[in-house]
Amino acid sequence: MNGRRRFDPERRLLIRARRRITVQIAGGFTLVLALMGAMVYYVTVNGQDVAARRDLFVAARSASITQPPPCMWLFELGGGTVRRSPGSPDRLPVRAFMDLVAADGRPRVEVAEVGGLTYLIRTQRRDDVVVQAVMDLRFRIADRERLLSTLGAAELAGLLAALLIGQVLAGRAIAPLGEALDRQRRFTADVSHELRTPLTRLHVRAQLTARHLRRGSEPLLAVGDVDQLAAGIGQLGEVIEDLLLSTQLRRRLQPFGPVDLAALTEELATAEAARAEQRGVTIEVRKGPGEHVVRGARSALRRVISALLDNALRHAREGGDIWMTLRSGPEWVQLSVRDDGVGLDPRDGEHLFARHVGKPHQGGLGIGLALVSEVVDAHGGTVGVDGRPGAGATFTIRLPAHPGGDGAPRSPRIRLPQQVRNRAHRKTRVPVPEYGEGRP
Repeated sequence: MNGRRRFDPERRLLIRARRRITVQIAGGFTLVLALMGAMVYYVTVNGQDVAARRDLFVAARSASITQPPPCMWLFELGGGTVRRSPGSPDRLPVRAFMDLVAADGRPRVEVAEVGGLTYLIRTQRRDDVVVQAVMDLRFRIADRERLLSTLGAAELAGLLAALLIGQVLAGRAIAPLGEALDRQRRFTADVSHELRTPLTRLHVRAQLTARHLRRGSEPLLAVGDVDQLAAGIGQLGEVIEDLLLSTQLRRRLQPFGPVDLAALTEELATAEAARAEQRGVTIEVRKGPGEHVVRGARSALRRVISALLDNALRHAREGGDIWMTLRSGPEWVQLSVRDDGVGLDPRDGEHLFARHVGKPHQGGLGIGLALVSEVVDAHGGTVGVDGRPGAGATFTIRLPAHPGGDGAPRSPRIRLPQQVRNRAHRKTRVPVPEYGEGRP
């Protein structure tokens, strides 16, 4: 399965689209967070800068040199002498700024690094002296660094959250496409399987017809073969129509009505007589007492019986036997299809009704029994299997009986002339009227 998905171009395109959507959603979400973070940082830093310059302006204009505001120092230059606030750093003031203001009288505001520390410095005249107010920016710079760290952590968390959200949203966006792809593959597999059996049946019947015509056999033989071909083509049309409207069964749009399961069984047993003859296989239909009428879709139930009989024909031994047994109860009708082929391990029974599309095995793609299970389940019935290695296998379906038991008219049984004439050496018996007659 992993190898199939790895080299599946359509699945790979879906994965690539999901990743692209995830990246786009995460990128857009992260970009919004980044813009918001940048806006917060700009507003915060700009607010700090405006507040610091305002505080320096007030301090330089009116603050006392002996009692400066917190985190500030004041210096005065007058008569060639510099006075300083108590506790001011020795490396301050910046005398060059004071000399420039003393020369031209214009106020100056500068950010300077002195002794490895950063200061905001305002120098201006106050009366007849030059005043320099200095603010230590260490705490504001530390605040900015903490803000950057917080915004970075928030951006990283936002990116992870965006990736998770993007993954979920992308999965939901891609899910319908994946379901559509699975339905497409399922439909293709169903078509491949459903058409194989009726086409094989028609091919065998056409070969027999051509053989009889070349030999110049009796016209009645050719007429019987042509009748079988016509009936088979009609059934093939029903299969194709069912496949094109396959969703109707699940949605219950296809009308359910009384279906005579015994008549369908006899009809399909007769239709498979030519194929069974090629392998020397005997098909025997056994009917228990009572009506065998169920409520369902006739064409869908025909496909169920056809799939079970096709499975039995493919696994029955050369010259072997197939028994199709019908039983009825007050509320249910049961059909068992048994062959004497290679059998099966009872532990593998659950896996037989699972789809194995893309894993060819003996007899096909492995979806025939899965379709049986799906159709029977849609009819409110059950399906089971029993067998032993080397002792054949028995598949049993149980369907709800139609209320009242008034079945649809029985389909006329079509018996080929050669079936009657060659019955002794052909080993094909369809049907045995009473259940239990000739039971092995």
